[in-house]
Amino acid sequence: MTSPPLKTNASIFIPHLGCPHECSFCNKESITEASKSVTSASVEAILETHVKSLRRRNMNAEIAFFGGTFTALADEHREELLQTANRFIRLYPDLFTGIRCSTRPDYINAEILSELKRFNVTSIEIGAQSMDDEVLLANTRGHTTDDVRNAARLVKSHGFELGLQMMTGLYCDTPEKSLYTCDELIKLNPDTVRIYPTVVFAGTKLAELAHIPFSEEETLELVGEIYSRFVSRNIRVIRIGLNYSGNVIGEKSISRYYYNRMREFMQKSGETRFRVFTDKRNISKINGHKCENKLKLEKLGFTYKIKEKQGIDLEIFAIERKPLAPL
Repeated sequence: MTSPPLKTNASIFIPHLGCPHECSFCNKESITEASKSVTSASVEAILETHVKSLRRRNMNAEIAFFGGTFTALADEHREELLQTANRFIRLYPDLFTGIRCSTRPDYINAEILSELKRFNVTSIEIGAQSMDDEVLLANTRGHTTDDVRNAARLVKSHGFELGLQMMTGLYCDTPEKSLYTCDELIKLNPDTVRIYPTVVFAGTKLAELAHIPFSEEETLELVGEIYSRFVSRNIRVIRIGLNYSGNVIGEKSISRYYYNRMREFMQKSGETRFRVFTDKRNISKINGHKCENKLKLEKLGFTYKIKEKQGIDLEIFAIERKPLAPL
């Protein structure tokens, strides 16, 4: 029996095309090395390479336009890209399941959504970044929290999968404001979220301000809690942190989430030894970066052994202490 294909993205980066603002955290020259406009021909070339790769790996994909404000592209350019992507969906329906795009909340309206629907767009990600208007203004986002709410409701009402993106540690942000942003995004009922702890790049307004984001420890604790709130409401977290060399903040944040769950359970149980069941893919996250979680729990007097259990996130059982046999 053949396994069902795994899902991925066939990513096409449109480096800040259409983006009408330069936010505090963004340096359009340094975020991406791509400098040429994306054309129908370049999209076709990228997707042709994905055809062979997807077949070889038994995968299918959404064609994903990332890196710019897709709905702010010039109408003719946007339609050209959509037509090319849609042609590959028709040619290879077993490989390409739809189109995903990212955009700003203030470039969403019913007319644009109707156009995207015609071209088999299935998922729309909105860069909310914060649900605190003071933070948005301080970081020159150019939109309000009401824009986020209105755009999210429009996307859902038109039948698209909704993705929301948030950042932590922006200028004027606090951990409390980030948690508030998380809770407000949950109310919008997204299907997926991305969490981006702020990274200060040279040539940005944040660099000019000498802004220092939250420390690594603050970020891990904060993002671990945010991750927990999303997954407890069955909202998929599809990325934590920017994808650049040496970045481990996503892995560490998820590990912190598991550590906090295990520590809380173990401390309440009154026992010291435990059996942990989880899917194979979670084992390294549960043990922590360089087995950090395991070592920290041992210092608190707790030990555990992991058993693989397919499809399980985390199950913990105390191993009761056996009484000593009589002499």
